[in-house]
Amino acid sequence: QVQLVESGGRQVRPGESLSLSCTSSGFILDYYTIGWFRQAPGKAREGIACISKMDTSTYYSDSVKGRFTISRDSGKRAVYLQMNSLKPEDTAVYYCAADTLATAKSLCTRPVVKNWGQGTQVTVSS
Repeated sequence: QVQLVESGGRQVRPGESLSLSCTSSGFILDYYTIGWFRQAPGKAREGIACISKMDTSTYYSDSVKGRFTISRDSGKRAVYLQMNSLKPEDTAVYYCAADTLATAKSLCTRPVVKNWGQGTQVTVSS
């Protein structure tokens, strides 16, 4: 089973930037469609940024388009979420997930993920 670990979450001020990391060991993430998801208190989990196998396509939710960017490192063992112009409404626990078959859009919009892991908390406040 794929094992991913999210890291990088912390408290930041509105308008600032933050980068989250999704890392794996023992396999190459280039062979998986990878997605970033978030869940705010009392709200449903939402897919916000997904990248397809071999980086053929990406998908961003309307809430983060133009502000967040998903990317992979050169070794293909990590996926990043660069978050710019952060807003208080971006406050949430952020998770990453992997799928071998999904497209970027399908992973973000209709994920089939059994274990979401621990996630990493991002808090945007003054």
